[in-house]
Amino acid sequence: MTLTPRSGFAAGFALCAGLLGFAYYLQYVELQNPCPLCMVQRVAFYALAAVFLLAALHGPARRGAIIYGFTAFIVAALGAAVAGRHVWLQLLPADQVPACGPGLEYMLKKFPLGDVLTKVLAGSGECAEAGWKFLGLTIAGWSLLWLVVLGLFALYVGLRKPRTL
Repeated sequence: MTLTPRSGFAAGFALCAGLLGFAYYLQYVELQNPCPLCMVQRVAFYALAAVFLLAALHGPARRGAIIYGFTAFIVAALGAAVAGRHVWLQLLPADQVPACGPGLEYMLKKFPLGDVLTKVLAGSGECAEAGWKFLGLTIAGWSLLWLVVLGLFALYVGLRKPRTL
């Protein structure tokens, strides 16, 4: 079986869907309530999944695959930037952690969107908590890792030259 842009983008979509499914498992079964930065990362995974799905359904030729690959890479890079900020907050000493703020839902109801984004991206005390870990990485660490992997994979699929037999 050869890796075509369609199958590569479909695999990227399936991986995003699986990671989002696991996030919901952690939230509803393991009772790991997501902080505002976690929610932004979740949006990044949804956006990345949407790009992968559109690309898989379209089954683009070379130029389209390049465009989809770079688009997915940019989405993944933005998500990785948020996840990197989240990991940084989790590594801060306790005395340097910002105070906890209001919840995301409350902020969206009461404040303009620009203020909400500024507050969310600054992080808060709840974002510095690292409850669930696997192999030494927190949820934010795993998000960062997967966003980097998926971004690089999207570039690979988009830029890969088709092989002729």
